[in-house]
Amino acid sequence: MTTKKNQIGAFLFSVVGVLAMFFILIATYVITGVVKQRFDLTQEKLYTLSPGTKAILAKLDTPVEIRFYCTQDSKDMPVPLKTYAQRVEDLLAEYKKAAKGNLEIKKLDPKPDSDAEDSANLDGVQGQMVNLNEKIFLGIAISQLDSKVSIPFLSPDREKLLEYDISRAVSRVTTSAKPVVGVMSPLPVFGEMDPMAMRMGQMQRQDPWVFVSELKGDFDLKQLEMTVDEIPADIKVLVLVHPKGISDKVLYAIDQFVLRGGKLVAFLDPLSMVDSRSNPQMNPMQAAAQGGSSLEKLTKAWGVEFDQNKVVADMNFVTRINRGGRAESAPAVLSLTRAGLNADDVVTSQIDNLLIPFAGAFAGTPTEGLKKMVLVKTSTSSQLVERFMAEFSGEQVGKDFVASGKEHALAIRLTGKFKTAFADGKPKDATPEKGAEEKKEGEKKEENAAKGGSLKESTTDGVVVLVGDADFLYDQFCVQIQEFFGQKIISPRNGNLSFVQNIVDQLAGDSNLISVRSRATLNRPFTVVREMQAQADERFRNKIKDLEKGLSDTQARLNELQKSKESGQRFIMSPEQQVEIQKFRKQETEAKRELKEVRKTLRREIDSLENRLKWGNIAGMPLLVTLSGISLAFLKRKKTAAK
Repeated sequence: MTTKKNQIGAFLFSVVGVLAMFFILIATYVITGVVKQRFDLTQEKLYTLSPGTKAILAKLDTPVEIRFYCTQDSKDMPVPLKTYAQRVEDLLAEYKKAAKGNLEIKKLDPKPDSDAEDSANLDGVQGQMVNLNEKIFLGIAISQLDSKVSIPFLSPDREKLLEYDISRAVSRVTTSAKPVVGVMSPLPVFGEMDPMAMRMGQMQRQDPWVFVSELKGDFDLKQLEMTVDEIPADIKVLVLVHPKGISDKVLYAIDQFVLRGGKLVAFLDPLSMVDSRSNPQMNPMQAAAQGGSSLEKLTKAWGVEFDQNKVVADMNFVTRINRGGRAESAPAVLSLTRAGLNADDVVTSQIDNLLIPFAGAFAGTPTEGLKKMVLVKTSTSSQLVERFMAEFSGEQVGKDFVASGKEHALAIRLTGKFKTAFADGKPKDATPEKGAEEKKEGEKKEENAAKGGSLKESTTDGVVVLVGDADFLYDQFCVQIQEFFGQKIISPRNGNLSFVQNIVDQLAGDSNLISVRSRATLNRPFTVVREMQAQADERFRNKIKDLEKGLSDTQARLNELQKSKESGQRFIMSPEQQVEIQKFRKQETEAKRELKEVRKTLRREIDSLENRLKWGNIAGMPLLVTLSGISLAFLKRKKTAAK
């Protein structure tokens, strides 16, 4: 009887338990459906709004409306776009939550011939044709009062930049006037006529560089010629790109611009690959011989040195490039990681990779009143090499490499009180010959006018950012451009584009965008593998030097034997020569065998490390969960047995 009661009790309790669990699950589902809470378990918190976005939203004092246009019921809507649309909707919900009542989200389905479709067309959100009769929509329009910014199509290829694109649009609609930024360069950064198309009788214009297009979205961009007498007063920041052959007249205009409080960002370059490509008549050898660009007269006055005849090579940041159909190490093409970037500065703190080809280095101690901050630097395993050698033979640079043991600054920021580089005032223009008295009187008047109107020192703290390369701004080195549903989609290859935008934002724009933009280029390079590669390369380099030395010594010995041989032996080798050649061949064979072993050892070390990393990533977490489950089961069984 007791046994039967126990069975009935167990049955009732089990039924009650199941029902209780069922209602608990239903209640949990309802609550979580009403109160949405997201957990971001990624290390970089990629799915959590960045502090920059939160700061932009916190400044809202007038309601902002975001209209999210998304096709809902189209059978032709690709599955990846449907998934991405949900990601966009979730992110917009985070924006609304962070804005605390100052942001309204409207979700619209632009069906054919509907009011939502008309609204999308008015907002500039474009439908993408998927067949002859149907369009799909996936875009947003952001407005505040009379200001409106649209993102016509949200491409999954720019998913890493999704938060930045939305935050920048919110910042733009809430900013009444854009700061004015001037750009000056002899390179075709604003686009140019395609020379190939012109030769074919077509007037086709090349697009501006992407960094120019991106800056246009945030600032009022003005193009300045390399012949200006004065930098306009409304320009807040001047961006100078590869100022090759810059005249004293223009240098004076820049000097006075800095002294009156203007901000300068100068991208210098000892060897510009883009410059040589833009001139088809100039071969690379001529480009290297002509030299690079510098602001020697200005930098000298600031206490900064920049050798435009040398570039930096670094074995820790070496890049593998394809040259002539084969992979080759290029120590002067720098693939920088976090180790080369200033983690304490807002411009570089969230960038973890840059690609900088053939950069120059800055040295020297700033003059009194100025402070220097290094933004980008090499490792101690670096060396300054001749620019000609760096471009034409990466392998030769590697073989002759000798580490300097010190870090070289690739980008610096100067702040403080600047002094003029033109103590005698504005430089004189070349004037045609005229009477001696008239000429002398004219020069005297010009000199007095120049001295009277020239600033000698800045009254407020100024800022100048100097970067030792300009090519890294070129599209090929910083972005990837693809076509998607007829739209040109631009995605960053590295942190190059973010770097220049961060600098200009810090000096002229909304610095909150820096942290939002920079997170889009985060990656996790195998730094340990790179260090192993550098160490193995060093061993490999020493073997090559030993082999070349043995070859040189043997050749010298053969020359001596050739001089000392008897007459009549011109085409017949003496026994001594034959022995020497056999000896060399033996040494050569042995050296090649050792080099082969070094390569095998290097490959085994790298493969072993990569395999350990892969197995750790793939099997580590499941193994940890399994061990945890077994441990818990063992402990539970032990406690049960003790009862």
